[in-house]
Amino acid sequence: MENNLNMSGSRPAQANGSEPLLNLRNVWKTYQMGEITFDALKDVNLTIDKGEFVVILGPSGSGKSTMMNLIGCLDLPSRGIVELNSRDISTLGESELAQIRGQMIGFIFQQFNLIPTLNTIENVMLPLEFQEADPTFARKRAEELLAVVGLSEKKNNLPSQLSGGQRQRVAIARSLAVNPKVILADEPTGNLDSKTGSYILEFLSGLHKREGTTIIIVTHDLKPVQYADRVVHIKDGMVEKIETIHREAM
Repeated sequence: MENNLNMSGSRPAQANGSEPLLNLRNVWKTYQMGEITFDALKDVNLTIDKGEFVVILGPSGSGKSTMMNLIGCLDLPSRGIVELNSRDISTLGESELAQIRGQMIGFIFQQFNLIPTLNTIENVMLPLEFQEADPTFARKRAEELLAVVGLSEKKNNLPSQLSGGQRQRVAIARSLAVNPKVILADEPTGNLDSKTGSYILEFLSGLHKREGTTIIIVTHDLKPVQYADRVVHIKDGMVEKIETIHREAM
């Protein structure tokens, strides 16, 4: 696989017909803390195509979480343009952004973010309920996804009755509920032991290969790199380099 990516993060036209899903152009994110101005992101340029597996890699404080919030339509840039599916997110209202988050993006968080008073199947059904899906369909879809992640027998358990790995699998099932175009994972293995973390990464890799789902992992951990098509190295709010992972054809 030839690396046709320049160091700015932009891509030339693709001969293989891949389409851009996400495009960050000259993006800055600035925070005002009293009299101090802090640039969390500085002139970031990055394009991610549909169907890619991308790891955004950087140490604590590098700006990767800020980038995740922009990619996930949870925040807006101070300057520059963030396009998702060719739509500039800065031009959209909060209801439109919420709709995009609900329909296009599946979120997986390090802290799982399950609702403690809801059981497993109710947590998985939640995104479908937000989309006002038929309750019978929502329950059937949740049951199917719990079977996929191997937790059918735990569907009535509360999060407090599950191990960390099981809770992360519930979070993955929830992220897939609306069949999103992109899975955005923030340190998805950060609170897991190595065996369970490997299972989670293998699962996401399999989803990427089988379904063509775009996977974006934001992390400081090197383990997800082995599954990636590209690795975006971020440091001090800037894209330091972008690495294309070469694999031998099977």
